[in-house]
Amino acid sequence: MRRLIFAVLGGLALTFAGPVIAAEKFPSRPIRLVVPFPPGGNVDVFARVLYREVEKDLGTSFVIDNRGGANGLIGADVVKNATPNGYTILNVSFSFAVNPAIIKNMPFDIEKDFVPVTNVATGLGYLLVVNPKTPIKSVKDLIEQSKHKPLRYSSAGVGNGQHLAGALFSRAAKIDMLHVPYKGGGPAVAACISGEVQVHWPAASVGIPHHKAGRVRAIAFTGAKRLDSLADVPTISETVPGFVFDSGWHGVFAPKGTPAPIVKQLQVAIHKALQVPHVHKHFTDNGYEPDGDPPNVWTKKFHADIKRFAEAAKAAGIQPN
Repeated sequence: MRRLIFAVLGGLALTFAGPVIAAEKFPSRPIRLVVPFPPGGNVDVFARVLYREVEKDLGTSFVIDNRGGANGLIGADVVKNATPNGYTILNVSFSFAVNPAIIKNMPFDIEKDFVPVTNVATGLGYLLVVNPKTPIKSVKDLIEQSKHKPLRYSSAGVGNGQHLAGALFSRAAKIDMLHVPYKGGGPAVAACISGEVQVHWPAASVGIPHHKAGRVRAIAFTGAKRLDSLADVPTISETVPGFVFDSGWHGVFAPKGTPAPIVKQLQVAIHKALQVPHVHKHFTDNGYEPDGDPPNVWTKKFHADIKRFAEAAKAAGIQPN
């Protein structure tokens, strides 16, 4: 009889333990990936290439949710307020780390309200492109043109890397250009194509296709050396000595309280996907170096970059508002 009681109790224990174990399995349903910019920008383009491979490793799908506006704050706030269970994560550009330096009343604390998962990739620089109807064919032309006629340049938002690139270049070249912010990289490049503005600073992944199609004219690259995929386009430093500006990083964050094992599982899957040949090539061909660092390594880099980008924003003359 005692054996029978133990057997029954053991069976009941397994019965109750089963659902608990099943509930802890991750992932068991689609993951919502918030990209806080409209479709068509470089963060969105890279995400759509990368996460198709991450899906294969995790065995679930990613639903990309584009929430553009306020230099990424709107989408980030969605993630901050999400349940911290790994099913809602943020894939964002380094503007996320710039915002505290340029926005007085932040809706959240980027260091306390989010968990760094991994850095996806580090950009080597931005393209400098112009509307093809302008007579500008070089950096020298742009500098001369700006002295006679004010030029307008678009960016993905105030404090975005494109904004910093334009502001820092203007200072280095000793010219004035009017900054026109848009709600993401897609609308910003569209403004240059349509002629609303004359100048734009897209990531290579966005700018190269438009350049090759004749919709914009690439005249320079902000990185330290020319892009292999666009070797005939010079660096800005070839005309303005000493001017080099990288295009920051793309990073992944989860809401505060997301369990460490889930954060690690996401990082490992992203790192693996970045090593897939066609994914790796897509990043490098478009001016980015794939990363995928562990959470502890990425956290240290992220905190250091908050200070670094605050200094860059100050050097660019961007005042907090």
